[in-house]
Amino acid sequence: MNIQELFEATIKEKASDLHLLTGIPPAFRIDGSLKFLAKYAPLKSEEIEEMIYSLLTPVQKELLLANKELDFSFGVGGGSYGDLGRFRTNLYYQRRNLAGAFRLLPPTILSIEELHLPQILHSFSDLTQGLILITGPTGHGKSTTLASIINEINLKRAAHIIIIEDPIEYVYPEGKSIISQREMGIDTHSWDFALRSVLREDPDVVLVGEMRDAETIAATITIAETGHLVFSTLHTNSAAQSIDRIIDSFTAVQQSQIKIQLAATLKGIVSQRLLPMINGGRIPAVEVLTGTSAVSSIVRDGKTHLIDSVIQTSKDKGMISIDSSLANLVTSGNISLEMGKSYALHQDDFLRMVGIA
Repeated sequence: MNIQELFEATIKEKASDLHLLTGIPPAFRIDGSLKFLAKYAPLKSEEIEEMIYSLLTPVQKELLLANKELDFSFGVGGGSYGDLGRFRTNLYYQRRNLAGAFRLLPPTILSIEELHLPQILHSFSDLTQGLILITGPTGHGKSTTLASIINEINLKRAAHIIIIEDPIEYVYPEGKSIISQREMGIDTHSWDFALRSVLREDPDVVLVGEMRDAETIAATITIAETGHLVFSTLHTNSAAQSIDRIIDSFTAVQQSQIKIQLAATLKGIVSQRLLPMINGGRIPAVEVLTGTSAVSSIVRDGKTHLIDSVIQTSKDKGMISIDSSLANLVTSGNISLEMGKSYALHQDDFLRMVGIA
């Protein structure tokens, strides 16, 4: 067994992730579920080390041994970019043994239509300033959605797009824009340094891979406040929770100012889940909040408990509730009723939408 064989199997099986751990066979996440392929035997610690070390430069190996974990990405099948796909990788130790989690990134960036995302997301690529957040749990397609919107900008207008990532995920095709991709640890030493210098790099659009802490959040909002279009992600489950997370990251003294800044810059929040389809594959259920004047007032006044109601009553403004998205997926035959119920925020509303209640 070698690592290239496992990468090819990941691509062939249309798996989203590959896991290597001592004592079990290679595990593939297919349509959201972990599966073992019958032809693979449990892995020994030495086998995993040999496979993983074959991927690393001397510097990367030194960092892994020193820090006990390492994030990086690489292409498969065609040099550093890869014509078969790219893998976003996290190496770590568990029970004193080396392990790896490999996330497969498709070789091409899919369009909003190909990803089955709402048409309202096209409007985000037409903006010239403001803050757009893509939220949801790990592994539910945030990076893929962001790449689709960024690539739409790339293909239709001349802009300088600066992407700050850890690590670089998608590689963009040639378009009308110029794209600067900065990888943490390779192209910059820290999020703080990268965000502090980005305004001196003449950006039109900035993608901040993740708003990790109060400092990153404050810097991201400031970039949006200075007249740039900024995209970022949060590991939150809804628009209301995303706003609360941002505000709660700051001290009580700072929160009033952050509410004012966020109210002035927020243009949209997309919260998504990737759900198993009845006939195989996965499809997104999506909540969309757009930055209307009503939303700005709610954020400024700290009344985030009203966000769900605004989403439900603002379909004409392009907003979509998660319950209506789930109901549409059920009635169109894409997902099961049980799956829809398990993700619904308000089950009574959801059941009414599918015609049961």
